[in-house]
Amino acid sequence: MRSSAVLSCEDLKEITGYQRPAEVARCLREQGVHVFNGRTGPWTTVDLINRAGGLAPASNSDTLAADEIL
Repeated sequence: MRSSAVLSCEDLKEITGYQRPAEVARCLREQGVHVFNGRTGPWTTVDLINRAGGLAPASNSDTLAADEIL
């Protein structure tokens, strides 16, 4: 399994500049980042952000395997 740094809602607030979890999630989704809703707010991974930015090869499918998420 490939390891990937998980970015919490607090990390994402700092990165995006938004303070409300819904705004953070909307901002990232509009940029093509896969965002997951957790109990403490949205979260994603560095790999998923890189993929949205074109820095990692995209898979042939829009479905992510478990080892791509965690």
